[in-house]
Amino acid sequence: MLISGYYGFGNLGDEALLDVIVSRLRAAYPAGSIDVLSADPAATAARLKVESTPRADLGAVRRAIDRADVVLSGGGGLLQNVTSLRSLLYYAGIVRTATRARKRTMIFAQSIGPLDVFGRAVVRACCGGVAAATVRDERSRKLLASLLPNVRVERTADPVFLFEPEGAPLDLAAEGLAGPGPLVVVSARRWNHNEATIALLAATVDRLANEHGAQVAFLPLGGPSDADVSTSVIRRAKSAPLLLPNMTLGQAAQIIGHASLVVGMRLHALIIAARLRVPFCAVPYDPKVSALLDDLHYPLPPLFTPGDKAAAKDVIARLDDAWQRRDELTAHLAAMAAETEHLAQRNFDILDEVVTQDTP
Repeated sequence: MLISGYYGFGNLGDEALLDVIVSRLRAAYPAGSIDVLSADPAATAARLKVESTPRADLGAVRRAIDRADVVLSGGGGLLQNVTSLRSLLYYAGIVRTATRARKRTMIFAQSIGPLDVFGRAVVRACCGGVAAATVRDERSRKLLASLLPNVRVERTADPVFLFEPEGAPLDLAAEGLAGPGPLVVVSARRWNHNEATIALLAATVDRLANEHGAQVAFLPLGGPSDADVSTSVIRRAKSAPLLLPNMTLGQAAQIIGHASLVVGMRLHALIIAARLRVPFCAVPYDPKVSALLDDLHYPLPPLFTPGDKAAAKDVIARLDDAWQRRDELTAHLAAMAAETEHLAQRNFDILDEVVTQDTP
């Protein structure tokens, strides 16, 4: 089985996604082989004990497709062109190559879009031959179903809702997280309207520290680029938040699990928080984050949306409201757990139908 996604770039959220996929595939198909397209194939192969193909070597990618019986495109936000048209053409091209080679191919646990007119045309042209598609929010289901009317598209949930944190217990004191005060974890990333976002996050951090006595720590899930923007917020803040160092996936999950609140831009910071019943405030830089709130029926509005000046004036009131309602939010996430885990498992149930169907 060949897996295509944003892997090997050091993004801990995407690596959590890959961890769950690989562990579930290994349990379901113990005699099968797994190959991952990766930006760092040596590291991916060593960490997960899988085969790994360099994603930038198109000849090697084509040979990996030829060897595979099943090709998974996902998970993640692959079929979109807000990041770049080149990215969309890469991922859609893999799907097209796989279906033309008559491989059983599945769009797996993706968020779809944003797509402009040209992006929609690319998805229609390249992805119509897939055996099935699962998407991790209702907005994506509607969009992909409109583009691929002859493909079964089912809304599921992100596989990270099945993630199990592992590793030795983390020494929070050694990381400077022993208190005083409750811990708040912030996951920031660079995006449009970055300067305004930095200013609002700095105000958020200061309010948490000065009004609520929280110890605030930035967790750069996306690697150096997240660390850079986190540093910019820390420099703007009047309080003294921490910047955590590079961590393993298990360590990052443990820190989120110890938090009283998460303030997150990164989708998987919020999903891991939800998985561990940690209340969160979302900063939806992308529709996939807003879609998560909708699908969780989350009882809080976003803290703010980058670029929305009208919402920005309500940041402090929304933050204070979230802080006071933490117990309610924890209970809500606990009540949603069974449904989200069931939907996350549906990705693998549908994959099994694809695996066991007759060769196209």
